[in-house]
Amino acid sequence: MIQTVAIAQTPGEARRLGARAGLPPATKPLRDVFGEALLEVATHNPRVVVLDGDLGNSTKAETVRHAFPERFFNIGIAESNLVGVAAGLAACGFIPWITSFSSFLLCNAYDQLRLAVAMSNINAKILGSHGGITLGKDGPTQMGIEDFALVGGLPTVVMLVPCDAAAMKAAVRAATDYVGPVWLRSSRVALPPVYPADGCPFTIGKANCLRQGDDVTLIACGIMVAAALDAAAVLADEGIEARVLDLHTLRPLDVEAIVAAAVETGAIVTAEEHLLTGGMGSNVARIVAQHRPVPMRFVGLADTYTESAEPDELLRKYHLTADDIVTAARAAVRAKGKR
Repeated sequence: MIQTVAIAQTPGEARRLGARAGLPPATKPLRDVFGEALLEVATHNPRVVVLDGDLGNSTKAETVRHAFPERFFNIGIAESNLVGVAAGLAACGFIPWITSFSSFLLCNAYDQLRLAVAMSNINAKILGSHGGITLGKDGPTQMGIEDFALVGGLPTVVMLVPCDAAAMKAAVRAATDYVGPVWLRSSRVALPPVYPADGCPFTIGKANCLRQGDDVTLIACGIMVAAALDAAAVLADEGIEARVLDLHTLRPLDVEAIVAAAVETGAIVTAEEHLLTGGMGSNVARIVAQHRPVPMRFVGLADTYTESAEPDELLRKYHLTADDIVTAARAAVRAKGKR
């Protein structure tokens, strides 16, 4: 049975903002939240150490450097060495957090991640910061838009994509407690709130159902979860009741929740801040095809690199908004009706 997560809202606002009604606006970049959460786990667990690729000010891993300088190692702009040192520390019983940008770690140190971390099934945690396109003006060279696909090619690595500040805090705790390799995506910007500050249930491998519905299921991760909830509110005005799943874990996927969505709603839309090729949607589609084929539509980046601009401008231009999810959901529901 899929459990629905209760989210604070007031009756009059539910139609306008869906399940996010009543939550305060986001004010803190997700990377700052990561830094705070990392310091918290380091404070409570002396085995936690942090390895930095000379980006501690950008990833906010520097919070640990200020509090526990003896447990913070700046390896410099040398991602391959960064991963190798972390693997050695993990082999000695420490819990290393490898911190850098997704684009740098995955493109420069993939061989080391594959051999020293994934293939060895070592107890290391990997922060892939600046994921997606919302880092904006920093430009495409630093945007991690291939990270789901690349980490997806490392079979033993758990993949976590929190959707807001509360989920990030819970994800850092869950990743640290998990025994084995974990990759965690972070963002440069503040993400719209989905959960109350202290109210995000987070179990690795179990999606959170944020809204029930019988007509279509919106499956999203990261920043697209808030967009899916907003889209569900718009669809409700049209008489389309959408279920919304926060798929915060991309490996292991919650097969039960995905199959239930296909069986019970008969149509699925996936939404992700990532390339469609090799992304979350392709893995959800594989499960749907195996268990219960239904009409599907996919919201994500087409085969393209983006440019430098404000985050909201990029989301609109590359069709990663609530309106785009609404359009996809309408199409999926129409396709369901024709079957």
